[in-house]
Amino acid sequence: MIENQFSWTKFYAMPIIGIMRNIPENYTEPVLSAFYNAGFTTVELTMNSAGFEDGLKTTLALFKGKLNIGAGTVCNMQDYEKAVSIGAQFIVTPILDENIISACRENKIPVFPGAYTPTEIYKAWKTGADMVKVFPATAGALDYIKAVKGPFPDIKLLPTGGIHLENCIDFLKAGASGLGVGSGLFNPSLIQKSQDELQEHFSAFSERVKKYLF
Repeated sequence: MIENQFSWTKFYAMPIIGIMRNIPENYTEPVLSAFYNAGFTTVELTMNSAGFEDGLKTTLALFKGKLNIGAGTVCNMQDYEKAVSIGAQFIVTPILDENIISACRENKIPVFPGAYTPTEIYKAWKTGADMVKVFPATAGALDYIKAVKGPFPDIKLLPTGGIHLENCIDFLKAGASGLGVGSGLFNPSLIQKSQDELQEHFSAFSERVKKYLF
């Protein structure tokens, strides 16, 4: 079995997966320090980012035990094996791949597979998804989440793509169990911000979520 230290307690205290894509490795520490200090608990590094391997290693070295640290854009078993060999604590996919879900279940690694249609969502859940990443959560997605929760009240949904500060609470109210947030949290302009500005940026989002949850 692969050793894993993912904490569901941390995740449910702030059920947001921050998706970090193409943030240069040398900015990892200041950006994620502000992210962590704002109360976030879970970060995903996408495998199609430049320097993914070094970025994941650096993030684990600096923040393992503080943050849940996982790999996203995992599209096949080769990606899965690379991610877990480095130490990814959870796996996120943009597509439904039953082999990846099964491997994660076998190794007790939380997995958030991507799906969209009711058939895909149900299949992902029955195969063993911890939550189903409803992707992309773009135009009309809020009503779609509400509609899907009707026949599937027990399936945990993680809408991703198109989530931002202004609509995040609406998705939670619609029945989402968590949210995947990329550019709404991590956008390239972050690397130009001071530490105080970073803190303010992340805190605005986290405080809104905390106010709703607690």
